[in-house]
Amino acid sequence: MKLTLGFSPCPNDTFIFYALIHHKIDTKGFEFEVHYEDVETLNQKAFAGELDITKLSYHAFAYAVEQYALLDSGSALGFGVGPLLITKDEGLAKKLTSYLASGENIPEELQNLRIGIPGKYTTANFLLGLAFPALQNKEEILFSEIESSLLQDKIDVGLIIHENRFTYQDKGLHKVVDLGDYWEKTTEYPIPLGGIVIKRSLPEEVQLQVNQLIQESVQYAFANPKSGLEYIRSHAQEMEESVMYKHIELYVNQYSENLGVTGRNAVKHLFDKAISLQLVPRTEQELFVT
Repeated sequence: MKLTLGFSPCPNDTFIFYALIHHKIDTKGFEFEVHYEDVETLNQKAFAGELDITKLSYHAFAYAVEQYALLDSGSALGFGVGPLLITKDEGLAKKLTSYLASGENIPEELQNLRIGIPGKYTTANFLLGLAFPALQNKEEILFSEIESSLLQDKIDVGLIIHENRFTYQDKGLHKVVDLGDYWEKTTEYPIPLGGIVIKRSLPEEVQLQVNQLIQESVQYAFANPKSGLEYIRSHAQEMEESVMYKHIELYVNQYSENLGVTGRNAVKHLFDKAISLQLVPRTEQELFVT
């Protein structure tokens, strides 16, 4: 059986899926046609129902939940893995940090700051809305171009994800807040960033088999961490091996193998929070593949 599969070219995803798509594990007769896209493009493809299985932002999942169910394996979820809000202006970074810490409203003169975000439906943007609801002057920019947009003064503040969190300081940029840390302190849950979903229209047996295969692919990657190095490097925007593996260590963990009770509760909490704030539509669908 051939299925379409979408995930990002970032090291965490290529690390997870290497064994699956290169038949390092027994795929039980399944073949996968891979589509490599940035996360916001994958979100849009999910809204259109284009792929059988896809990575997407947990925020975006709320808008695709009628067509897709969440697999227990393959997620990027954990502690200390959140997106960072950064700026070129160290003084601005200190101002915004102080407003967040004090709970004071951001003054009008700062509310029109130009904010570069990696996509409207990313979990990063959802978290930004929780921390700084007054910052609404947002521009969608490909995640890998946000740092350069700051350096060229095209935006005032940028929301970075993936391996950029390891490179921004080297470019003279300054952190305002780690939004994952903000989430963790206010909820005590790991932050759900991205998950793997599968079409509800596929037979339940197929859904469960795919979940098992992705779990086995993660297990193979943990057991053989350097086996897919050349494949991972061929798709990464940052070619330095140490940076790639820092990225992997940050985003691939026990929740990638299996969400478990804690992971599922974190996802449910994210959904409940978003629904309570009327940021996403309510759904009666069961979130998870059962």
